Amino acid sequence: MTLRVTGLGHRFGLADVLADIDLELPAGESVALVGPSGCGKTTLLNLIAGLERPSAGRIDNGYARPACVFQQPRLLPWQTALDNIALGLKAVGVARRERERRAATMGLRLGLANADLDKFPHQLSGGMQSRVALARAFVLEPDLLLLDEPFSALDVGLKAELYALLLGEIAARRASLLTITHDLMEAVRLSDRILMMAPAPGRIVGEYRLDRPRGQRDDGWIYRTTAAFMDEPAVRAGFGLPGQQAGGSVVALASAAAGRAKDRP
Repeated sequence: MTLRVTGLGHRFGLADVLADIDLELPAGESVALVGPSGCGKTTLLNLIAGLERPSAGRIDNGYARPACVFQQPRLLPWQTALDNIALGLKAVGVARRERERRAATMGLRLGLANADLDKFPHQLSGGMQSRVALARAFVLEPDLLLLDEPFSALDVGLKAELYALLLGEIAARRASLLTITHDLMEAVRLSDRILMMAPAPGRIVGEYRLDRPRGQRDDGWIYRTTAAFMDEPAVRAGFGLPGQQAGGSVVALASAAAGRAKDRP
């Protein structure tokens, strides 16, 4: 199973928003697309998810069961948390009793209480809504999970808890992960490979591989690696930051912390 994007371009009207995007995501790998607002990250994810059709290039998605989690939970307000989690199962024809059983099991696994499953979205906190959205994706047993910054509005402690749940689920299922974020620390925490995007039009300007296993990354390593990324010229240019700061590069850090980096021209 592999996702391949080749020569992808997209435009809205006369404006080019993506150009010459090439990426590959093999089975079991986690890739993060990072970049500033307006560089086309969400558009690229929507194209990969099949929610829009590209203006140029091609997408070959060999995964059988992709699932998306969006920046907003996008829960149906007239449905309980349980029914929102079971929504995808209903769409594929799973019988009511079975889908409710699976939805309840997944909701409890992601930290929801039995009482929460009977609540409507407006009765849930933002963190609980995020758990429902993740459970709705996980219950489908996806082989490819597409994330559009679902943790951006959450506090640090809740993010850490949901990161652990996410990494546990994808490891257990050997699922692939493609996440988009403007948060470099999140990318370092979750991914095996980071692709740096720049705007006008959106394009990939750098590729960095992290060889330390996701489960072995302590906070100190994550902080140091994130700081090193901030020194990379392609990263600083992509985020519109002034010249490169003094300090170790990602390549230098990688040799000491089990990672390596490669810039594209």
